[in-house]
Amino acid sequence: MAVPKFLEFHERVVKREYSCFTYNVNPTRLFVLGALAKHRVSVDMIIQAFHEDRSVNDITFTVNRSDLNTARTALEEAAARIGAEGVLADEDVAKVSIIGAGLMDQPEVAARMFLALGQAGINIEMISTSQIRISCVVADKDAERAVRIVHDLFHLDAQEPRQS
Repeated sequence: MAVPKFLEFHERVVKREYSCFTYNVNPTRLFVLGALAKHRVSVDMIIQAFHEDRSVNDITFTVNRSDLNTARTALEEAAARIGAEGVLADEDVAKVSIIGAGLMDQPEVAARMFLALGQAGINIEMISTSQIRISCVVADKDAERAVRIVHDLFHLDAQEPRQS
């Protein structure tokens, strides 16, 4: 099977985790994202998780590093208004992505990427996929190495895609 030709990129991002005590999740999620939208802060890689007893809802997402201070202010204001537990930020993360047509039809691509990063000791903190993109959030210190690993794995320096 031919490996699709990918573009590669990585972005330095800030992982944001927002935790709040609530049983009514949808209004909380909308309130949090609405507060960011009001301040013109775009979010990416949104992940929502419930604790086992469903009393706490964690919403984790990434924002551009340049939006950090604005996002922090907006989220701290939102947290205070709804009585949330707090706002956490991890500034030392980066997003590593591969882009190519038909990725969702080729599950081996994600599997190979995750395996290669894992074998190199690079922890994947978040994953996001779409029809054309697979993105991983990794520690900032591992970003350049992760990009090289993915680049080499899929032969991204080749003129034409190679056979796997």
